[in-house]
Amino acid sequence: MQNAKPVESKSGVALMAVAIVIALSGVFAFALLADQPTLVRVGVLLGCILVGAVIGWFSAPGKEFAAYCKASYEELRRVVWPTRKETVNTTGIVCAFVVVVAFFLFLVDSLIDLALRLLI
Repeated sequence: MQNAKPVESKSGVALMAVAIVIALSGVFAFALLADQPTLVRVGVLLGCILVGAVIGWFSAPGKEFAAYCKASYEELRRVVWPTRKETVNTTGIVCAFVVVVAFFLFLVDSLIDLALRLLI
């Protein structure tokens, strides 16, 4: 049996749309209030983003997004990052390979140029 995607309610989608509009209105208000003090502009921007985030949090898509972010964070914690020595070694190998390939392509280009000059 396949996992069925949950049916999103129209009210949840509408609530998320309202949240996005409010958050974006803060960005536009920041630009439109250019003659106001910076503290007022930043306050309006952060206030709109905060209100939009709170409204979005209570919508079904917002809760799914929060669950996705939490799962992504947990997955990121499981990643094994390379050590500094491994990074330096890998970088050295890549640089050496680039030099070898560049020399090879230079030789091939020179041979093709010589062949064309002899042909013409």
